[in-house]
Formats: sequence, C-alpha cells, structure tokens
Amino acid sequence: MLDGTLTITAVAWDDPDAVRLREAQRTELDARYGTDDHEPGALPTAETVAVFLVARDGGGGAVGCGGLRPLGPGSGEVKRMYVEPAARGTGVAAALLRALENHARNLGISRLLLETGTGQPDAIRFYQREGYEPIEAYGPYRGEPISRCFARDL
Repeated sequence: MLDGTLTITAVAWDDPDAVRLREAQRTELDARYGTDDHEPGALPTAETVAVFLVARDGGGGAVGCGGLRPLGPGSGEVKRMYVEPAARGTGVAAALLRALENHARNLGISRLLLETGTGQPDAIRFYQREGYEPIEAYGPYRGEPISRCFARDL
C-alpha cells in the first residue's frame, strides 16, 4: 500500500470521490481507445450496482474504486475497477478485488465475471494473476473485437 494503511468502504454511487475516480477512469480509457463509445451494453448506474467501493490511503485520499453489478442468480460482474496511476503496483487493486469478492459472496454470488479490453494489457495480466480465467465473451460483449472477458468461481 502507499503508506501501509488502506481502507476500503462502500459508498453511494454519487459519492464525490466515486464520481471523480470513475471520471478519471473514463479519461484514461478515452486516451487508450479513443473517445467513441468503447463500452458495449448498459452503463452501470446506482440502480444496477449492488455495491460500490472506494479505497483510501492512510491520509484519507481516494486512490481506487470498483463496483459489483448482479447479473442473475449466482453471478455478478465487476464494474469500474480503477486505481490511480500513482497507486498502481501497491496492492490497492488486489485489495479492492478481494473486497468485491467478499461482498459478492455475501450477496449469494458465486461466480464473478468481468470485461476489459485489448488496450489494457496491464488489466488482463492483473486479472489472470488474481485467478480470473479467460472466458468466451458474454452478454453485450459478444462479437466485440476489443473485449476480453474473464471469470472466477468464488
């Protein structure tokens, strides 16, 4: 962690830090993929995301986020995983992912799915290192040439 202390808490979708982190993620994705819509399917919203987490460093600064969207009986999707560049490689992303997995279990979700893209090789390596296996594209990602989908049984 940045200074050894990290807290992860559930926040409202419209929490100012959550909004800022999601906007930073969008800016980064626009830089990687272009500003055309690069996310197939319905965008996550306060109504569709069961939990949204924000990670804070020892000084209380928000450094990462991630959400969990239920997909159907027993399955859910990781959405809006993002860690600020200065906090990458410090364990924030892994801690966020473990926290999302714990929330998923508490919600009765036993399989987590996620989608990332070919322009994010760092994310692909991260998810595979964390035990997520490549799967066929699901839902709105089917037929999308830049989509790479992964899943993990909890």
